[in-house]
Amino acid sequence: MTVVPSKSKLRDQWPFGVVLLIVVVGLALIAMYYWRRGTSLIGGALLVAAALRLLLPDSKAGLLAVRKRRVDILLYGGFGLLVLYISASIIGGPLN
Repeated sequence: MTVVPSKSKLRDQWPFGVVLLIVVVGLALIAMYYWRRGTSLIGGALLVAAALRLLLPDSKAGLLAVRKRRVDILLYGGFGLLVLYISASIIGGPLN
């Protein structure tokens, strides 16, 4: 017997879905050798996660709420900025 989650529980996960969609597009770009655009999108997805975590209450943040709000915002934002910095600063490409 399988348990199917209610639609309201799935609907509560839209912030995570938005972030995940951006990451999937970024990974697709990386797979097509647009690695700088792809990694920039992944860094942007982390910044979107930080912004959503800042703006949404814990009950509406869904799977983005992993730790305390301040820690989540700091980590999502910090890693997002780090990924953006690295993607902007590397010269050449992964195969150059």
